[in-house]
Parts: sequence; structure tokens; C-alpha cells
Amino acid sequence: MKTPVMMIINPAAGRGGYKKELPEALKLLSDGGYAPSVFFTERRGHATELAAEYGGSFEKLIVLGGDGTLAEAIAGLMTMERRPQIGYIPIGTANDIARTVGLTKNDILGGARRFLDGEAKVFDTGRRDGGYFNYVAAFGAFTEVSYGTPQEFKRALGEAAYLIGAAASLTKLKSRHVRVEHDGGEIEGEFLYGGVSNAYSVGGVIDLPRDEIGLSDGLHELILVRKLPSAAALASLAAKVLSHDYSSPYIVLLHTKRARFIFDEPETWSFDGEDGGAYSEISFENCPRAVELIC
Repeated sequence: MKTPVMMIINPAAGRGGYKKELPEALKLLSDGGYAPSVFFTERRGHATELAAEYGGSFEKLIVLGGDGTLAEAIAGLMTMERRPQIGYIPIGTANDIARTVGLTKNDILGGARRFLDGEAKVFDTGRRDGGYFNYVAAFGAFTEVSYGTPQEFKRALGEAAYLIGAAASLTKLKSRHVRVEHDGGEIEGEFLYGGVSNAYSVGGVIDLPRDEIGLSDGLHELILVRKLPSAAALASLAAKVLSHDYSSPYIVLLHTKRARFIFDEPETWSFDGEDGGAYSEISFENCPRAVELIC
């Protein structure tokens, strides 16, 4: 008797190339002893609803989509005590989770084989006011690039769409006055960017120092970028970050289980690359070893 497995597919993710390989991938899963039940998302947030309603009936769940789809599915699973193991077949644009755990994106057949042969590893996830986030919650510079880039541009240009959007956003950089409470104390000042994350890659462009990050250590990375005195200083800092050098007085990088951000006025946040709304105050907490991802 074959083992039932739930599969959530986001038909809008990536460039739609999954359609060609999906039948063969389903056959691979069937030949490997699984009976897939396929669910297609129809709108934003639908993966959360599907995972919460049906995920408890399966031992394993496969997500075929981008980081946002995976984050939605995990948010649905966080409503239950016993959660199925997750196989992730990344077909989005940035795919920070794929970069973090070493998955090949836009390879449907390879993803199906990895699900059959891979090993489940535990990862932390995050709780926020009003819900959950999977790998990054951020405000400020460049955070609007992911959710603000039109879907047709993402499909046509791939990661280049993000780079074009990031370059355009340079002209709109502004600092925010914020007070940040964390496990070790409090930081206050003017910041261009801030957030908490549990990933090696953020935005499909920036790679964080892997030797300083544990993906299942019960801690998030708190990252803050201070206001810079000039455009030249910004260019210099950008060059250092792109070369994986974070030794700058303008960058705060520390580890914390909890963080609370307090602004003078409502600030827009991005959760896992999606528009999350505006908040004057918002709190985050690490959920240690909350999910098992097959990789």
C-alpha cells in the first residue's frame, strides 16, 4: 500500500516550467511508494489554509513553489502539535531557503528524487505579532523590492528583476528612528534597514556569514544598518556586504531569541518577501526546531 503525501503547488511561482516535468515527477513519487494528493493554491494565503486544514492527515508534505508558498504552508502547520515532514521543490525567483539549505531550484524531477532519497533536518521558524514567518522579517531599504516587483517581470527576468528593483530603490533610501529591544539589551538610532532572519541568503542577493549562523539553535539573527553620512559611504558599505564583509560600525549583527521594534510612526514590513503591512510596534520570537525539512 502506498503512503499518502500531500503536495501543495503554487501555479503562479517561477516561470510556469513545472507543468512540463510535473507528470514525470508524480510518476517518480508513485514508483517510490507514495500516493500524492495535489492541491493548487488559488490566492495569497491559500497555502496556509490548505496546510492547516489537510496537513494533519499526512506524514509528509511537498511544497512546489517559491519561498512565500513554503512560508505560508509552514504557517499553516504551526497551528498543529504534530507536523508532517516537508519536502521543498523551489520554483520561485529569489529562493533564499533553497540557497540556505543547498537545494537546486527549478528542477522538478531532481526535487522529487531528493524527496525520496533525502534526509529530514530540523529548522527554527519565527512567530510574529499576528502570525508566523519562515526565514526573514524586515523593514527599510530594499525590502519592498521582492513584493513590489511585478510578477510578470519576475517570470521574464528571474533574479535580474530583483537587481533592477534594488538599483531603482537606491533613490528612495530613507532612515527610520527605531528602538530595538533584544535579549542582550536595547539599541536606538536611525536605521536604513532592520530585521530578524534565520537564513544564509536574504533577498536572493545578500549572503550572510555562515559560520555565525545556526539554523536550529533557537536564535534569530538581528540585523540593523545605520544611517550613513554620504552616498560614497553607502557605496563602500554595499561593496563590503556583497563581498561578505560585515565588519562595519554601520552594521549591527547579533543573535537573539526575541526582538521588539518600536517606531515613531507605522513602518512597512516584509515577511518572507511578501508585503506584511505597517506597524508602530512589532515583536518577534524564535520557535526552535519547529519544522523538519527534507534536504
